[in-house]
Amino acid sequence: MSDEIRVNGKPVPWTQGMTVRDVLTECNFVFPMLVVNIDGRLIKKDRYDRTEVPQGADVKVVHLVSGG
Repeated sequence: MSDEIRVNGKPVPWTQGMTVRDVLTECNFVFPMLVVNIDGRLIKKDRYDRTEVPQGADVKVVHLVSGG
């Protein structure tokens, strides 16, 4: 297995101990309203700093849109 993960279908370098917050920073996600899934599992925003992303993970990041 290579040292990468997939974020929204694109390869991203992976490092041991990488957290959800690290992934968001690496991929320049700055929008405040995001939904993050790792291998189909929803990650709550308050856990971004302590949830590690496993090697080879499939990460989905979706921007929530609000308004009327």
